[in-house]
Amino acid sequence: MGRQMTEMLKGTLEGIILSLLAVRPAYGYEITARLREQGFSDIVEGTVYALLVRIERRGLVDVQKVPSEKGPPRKVYSLNAPGRKYLEDFWGSWSFLADRIEVIRRQADLGQEEGT
Repeated sequence: MGRQMTEMLKGTLEGIILSLLAVRPAYGYEITARLREQGFSDIVEGTVYALLVRIERRGLVDVQKVPSEKGPPRKVYSLNAPGRKYLEDFWGSWSFLADRIEVIRRQADLGQEEGT
C-alpha cells in the first residue's frame, strides 16, 4: 500500500472497523485478519488496537472479555447503539464525499480531454 493510500485510509479506518463489527463481534487480531482478507494487507495490529481503544473510550462499542486458549482473556468488541448511529453518520458523510469527488474527477477528466 502506497503512502497516498495510507494517508487516505487514516481518515476512514475507524468507520471500516465499525462496519466489520456491525457484521459480527470480533477481537483485535480477528479484525486485523478480516481487513487483510479485504485487501488491506499492510494494516498492522497496533493500528487496529489503537483504534479499538479510541472507539471503546468514545462508547461506540461494548466489550466482553472472553477466555482465550492461550494467554489472557480476549476483548471481544461489538457495535452498540451509539456505534450504529456513528456508523450511519459515517456512511452518510462517505457517500457525500464520494459523490463530490467523483464529480470533480469527471470534470478533471473532461478538462484533460479538452486540453489535448
